[in-house]
Amino acid sequence: MCLAIPGKVIKWIERESPFATATVEFGGVRRRVSMDCVPEADEGEYVIVHAGIAISRIDRSEAMRVLETLEELELAELRESVDDLPIDRPGTVRGTP
Repeated sequence: MCLAIPGKVIKWIERESPFATATVEFGGVRRRVSMDCVPEADEGEYVIVHAGIAISRIDRSEAMRVLETLEELELAELRESVDDLPIDRPGTVRGTP
């Protein structure tokens, strides 16, 4: 399954196609992204990025909503993983009653 993620355009590197690229930030991590599909995006705006290519612009409030939902899903998955861990009780060895 593939997923497109919102990111904030930090700085344009090259505006001319076919090599339009910008630095885009995803939760504090910055990556170089192809911007050929969204040449009208300005620094400070949000774009949806799939496989290293910005495919559309998105407004800030929608980007924040998507990021919050992704964070909630990640936390839910983490909780499920923790719930599946065996519990060590004082005086016992994991795997023994």
